[in-house]
Amino acid sequence: MAVAGCSRCIKYMLFFLNFIFWLAGGLILGVALWLRHDSQTSSLLILQFDGQQAPGTFYISVYILIAVGAVMMLVGFLGCYGAIQESQCLLGTFFFFLVILFACEVAAAIWGFMNRDTISKELINFYDAAYIKAVDISTPPNKDAAVKVLEAFHTTLDCCGKGNTDTALFLQLTSTLCRTKALSAPKTEGCHIKLVELFSKKLYLIGLAALVVAVIMIFEMIFTMVLCCGIRNSPGVY
Repeated sequence: MAVAGCSRCIKYMLFFLNFIFWLAGGLILGVALWLRHDSQTSSLLILQFDGQQAPGTFYISVYILIAVGAVMMLVGFLGCYGAIQESQCLLGTFFFFLVILFACEVAAAIWGFMNRDTISKELINFYDAAYIKAVDISTPPNKDAAVKVLEAFHTTLDCCGKGNTDTALFLQLTSTLCRTKALSAPKTEGCHIKLVELFSKKLYLIGLAALVVAVIMIFEMIFTMVLCCGIRNSPGVY
């Protein structure tokens, strides 16, 4: 027996919210794939120097986002179908997965806030290690590899040096490491600042998307409980 009155309105509101939730899952999946294949981050995170790979924390976060986006699309479809069919079993399953997703999102948000500077710091340390090796006048082993790492950073981020008092010495000793565009500018912006800006913008985008999804999930949980109560109390349901 179909629900009526307020419960019927809740049913279609829940269907609409689940459709938005499904679209949000697709959006998160798309953004995660874009972050994974973004030319700036990809060109930096594939670098190797002195037997070490560039820090992969950012990619781990992106892979988690890909999984979350795919699960959101699946759960959103389940919610849409359960709402239209007025199935307490499907809606109960949907509610269960929704609570798990919400808990995971809160945990991920807390972890992300506590480690928001980790990714940029790891890459800054990686850059500094190559920087020290490249400006060493004693020509240590793997100096050529260090120079190539710095060139990749400078070309990708349009920066040069750390951006502190060592920059002048760096330009003096290894001016060929900085592209002509950087050298012709009145002031060369340091790579430390550029790295922080690069990942801050991306984390801000992820945080904004997570906030919107969290609000939708809260309303969905409320509407799911109301609809389940409406289905249980509707005539012909025992």
